[in-house]
Amino acid sequence: MTFPGVKALQNVDFTLREGEIHALMGENGAGKSTLIKCLTGVNDFEQGEIQMEGKSIRNHSTLDAQKNGISTVYQEVNLCPNLSVAENLFIGREPLTKIGVINRKAMMNRARELMQKLDIQVDVTKTLDSYSIAIQQMIAIARAVDMECKVLILDEPTSSLDDKEVEKLFTLMRSLRDQGIGIIFVTHFLEQVYAVCDRITVLRNGQLVGEYQIADLPRLKLVAAMMGKDFDDLQSIKSKEDETVFGEMEIEAKGLSHARKIKPFDLDIHKGEVIGLTGLLGSGRSELARCIYGADKAQTGTLKVGGREAKINAPIDAMRLGMGLLPDDRKAEGIVEDLSVRENIMLAMQSLKGVRAKIPMDKQMEITKKYIELLEIKTPSTETLVKQLSGGNQQKVIIARWLATDPDFLILDEPTRGIDVGTKTEIQKLVVDLARQGKSVIFISSEIEEMLRTCNRLAVLRDGEKVGELTENLTQESVMKAIAGGERN
Repeated sequence: MTFPGVKALQNVDFTLREGEIHALMGENGAGKSTLIKCLTGVNDFEQGEIQMEGKSIRNHSTLDAQKNGISTVYQEVNLCPNLSVAENLFIGREPLTKIGVINRKAMMNRARELMQKLDIQVDVTKTLDSYSIAIQQMIAIARAVDMECKVLILDEPTSSLDDKEVEKLFTLMRSLRDQGIGIIFVTHFLEQVYAVCDRITVLRNGQLVGEYQIADLPRLKLVAAMMGKDFDDLQSIKSKEDETVFGEMEIEAKGLSHARKIKPFDLDIHKGEVIGLTGLLGSGRSELARCIYGADKAQTGTLKVGGREAKINAPIDAMRLGMGLLPDDRKAEGIVEDLSVRENIMLAMQSLKGVRAKIPMDKQMEITKKYIELLEIKTPSTETLVKQLSGGNQQKVIIARWLATDPDFLILDEPTRGIDVGTKTEIQKLVVDLARQGKSVIFISSEIEEMLRTCNRLAVLRDGEKVGELTENLTQESVMKAIAGGERN
C-alpha cells in the first residue's frame, strides 16, 4: 500500500483467531491504520489477499466490510452530533414499518435495550452532542457491537475514556471474545495491552516485526520491537535542577471561573515551570486551561500575564500576550485537514501578523523545515496535506505551529494522547527543554506517570473545582489519593 512518497504497508501478514483479543502495535506511521483501512475497504491494497473463515474476500467499502462481519470503531468518533443517540446507533439500518417508513418507536426501544445491556447511562432521544466525547465513544462501540460482527476493530477506543469506562469496555471486550468474536485492539497504552489482550502483532515502518503471545513479550521487549532499538521507558527526563530553578511570575489567575464548567480558581505559574493539571475525566482540567487562554471566556476573576493585568476576550488576545494552546481534540480544533503541513505550521504566526501581512514563501519554507527537522515530523514534503500524516505527526505539526510563534506560555492539553511510546518521550523531553529555556507550560495528561516525569507541580481538580496542589512527594499513590479526595490544600 503506497501513498505519495511513502510505502505505508509492505508484505504484512496478520492473523486474527476466533475468540481472541489481538493487539496491533507500532509507532505512529508504522502502518497500523493503513492495515485497518485495507481490511475495512477504506483503502484498496495493491497485492496480497484477505481470507475470512477460509474464504477470500475483498472489501471495496466499509459497507462491504460490515456485510462480511467486520465492524470498526476509530480513534476519532465518526458519528453525527446533530442526530439523536438512537438515530446514530441505527443510521443506515433503521427498523421500518410495513409501509417502509422508519419505525421510531421500535428504534427507540431497541436503542434503550442496547444501552441497558452495555450499562451506558444516556437518554437515547437526546442528540449525540449532548454528551461528552467519552460517552460518544462508548455509543460508537455499541453501534459496532450491535451489527452482529465477527471481527471488531477498535482503533484507540480508550483515548477519551476514564479508568472506570475503560474497565467497562474491557468487560465488554472479554464478553465478546467469549462469544467467539475476534477483536483487533489498537492502543498506545501498554498497560491496557497486558490487561486484556491474548496476542500482539508489531509493525514498524510499514513492515511486520513479529507476532507474539502476550506472555512471551515483556514490556521493554515490546517497546524495543516497536522502536527498533533498546529503550528504557523509565529513564529520567528531569534533572534535579529542573525541580527548583524558576524565574519570575508569568501567570497569576485569581478567582477565574466559567459558568457551569469551572468554579472560581487561583493558579500561578512561574517562568521555567511545568505545572500539571490532574483529575479524572470531566474534572475540569481542559476547562481551566481554556478559561486562562480565552477559548472559554472567564465570567469572574482577574488574570495577570508577566505582572500586568490582562483582558482576554478571545484566543487572539492570548496569542498576542505570548500564549499558545494545543487542544485535546486535534481533529476538531487543531489541524486544518485540507491544508498542507507548511500551511498548518504557519497558521498561528500568520494570524498574529494579520491577513494582509503575507509571510514570504522562502521564510515560510525556512520555518517549516526547521520544525520538521527539530520535531522529526515524518512527512514526504512540506506540501503534503496534513490529513495524510499519522496522528502522532499531526500532533507534532500543531506543536510546531506554536513553537514557531516563540510563546512565553504554552498549554498542552493531552499532547501525547494516541501517540506512540517513542514520540511520547520526545514530547516529554521537549516540554522539559522549553521549561529550561524559561518558558511556562501547563501540561494536561490522563497518564499520571507521564505527569510525574514532566511536571514540577500538580494542581488537582475534581468536579470542576481546583481542590489542591501537590509540590512534594509526587508519586502515583499521592496523586491518586488527592484525586480521590484524600488530600485537600
